Amino acid sequence: MTWEDFLSSQGATVENLNTSGFAPHWQSDALQTGFIAPLTDLGLIRVTGEDAPSFLHNQLSNDVEHLGATELRRAAYCTPKGRMLASFVYWKDGQDIILQLSKSIQATVQKRFQMFVLRAKAKLHDINAEYVVLGLGGSAAPAALQAWFPELPAKVDQKLSNEYGSLLRVADVSNAPRYLWIAPVEIAQQAWLKLNTQLQAVNTSAWRATEIQAGIAIVIASTQEKFVPQMINFELIGGVNFKKGCYPGQEIVARSQYLGKLKRRMAIALVHASDVAAGTEVFNSDDVSQPCGMIVNAEQHQEDSSLALIEMKLADQESGQLTLGSATGAAIELLPLPYAITDITQ
Repeated sequence: MTWEDFLSSQGATVENLNTSGFAPHWQSDALQTGFIAPLTDLGLIRVTGEDAPSFLHNQLSNDVEHLGATELRRAAYCTPKGRMLASFVYWKDGQDIILQLSKSIQATVQKRFQMFVLRAKAKLHDINAEYVVLGLGGSAAPAALQAWFPELPAKVDQKLSNEYGSLLRVADVSNAPRYLWIAPVEIAQQAWLKLNTQLQAVNTSAWRATEIQAGIAIVIASTQEKFVPQMINFELIGGVNFKKGCYPGQEIVARSQYLGKLKRRMAIALVHASDVAAGTEVFNSDDVSQPCGMIVNAEQHQEDSSLALIEMKLADQESGQLTLGSATGAAIELLPLPYAITDITQ
């Protein structure tokens, strides 16, 4: 049985890469107490071959050659102009490197990578038919996971692997841990049936809402080539290594960091609208002649409101009324980030 067929048997619907059909997360306290979500919007690429680390090291904004066996990292894949084509979480699986990204852009990104392999001993494999990505979090998640992982990753950005797959600990939200479990399809199906009795099953969008709360952006099809990494705080969550060698766009990314103050940053916001699309422009009442920012990611979080990540001018975060799509659009309120805006190179 495929993963999609299994989810259908559990009463869910998979459409446009998103799984829905479970109770909306805002109708309970599942995100705090314990939840499990099928992350059907995330894709996986396995990079094999003795040159896999060096090939990726020369393509991405972070260090791949010195990646430890028990850690995960983030990286941007940029155009020569420094604009992000993709955002990755990546880790080692034996001698291979696994890349996780938005499934909406996987095919085009994988094809672009392939153009640059040339003589390198590296091959890229789409492994979405073999593995499933589950998102788990909340206070009950650690105990629930111990049936498969008796020891859990102790810190954020740590990874453990065994015969059940790889368990990655990612940023906590609301003082509760969150995990990505990359599991073979059959194991995921068996685990779901047990975990579903201990944790609340939620939709794919619920996990993305927790990513927004953590201040972690993901590049999707509608936002490719819109942002330099710092515009979406990507270096603040470990996505850029300013000491490593060249990669596409490195000069622009470095110049943005070292020459003058960064004038655009990402903020978390509450948008008073239930349907908010990534790529939508944001306006400020102080100057309605042009947009001041753009929605990076957004997910419904209550019946009539959404959580969003917004890339915008820093000056516009200080004054004026922000609105969605036009000067008369839905009101936007900024919320505090869970991390500080600092210069990591100093």
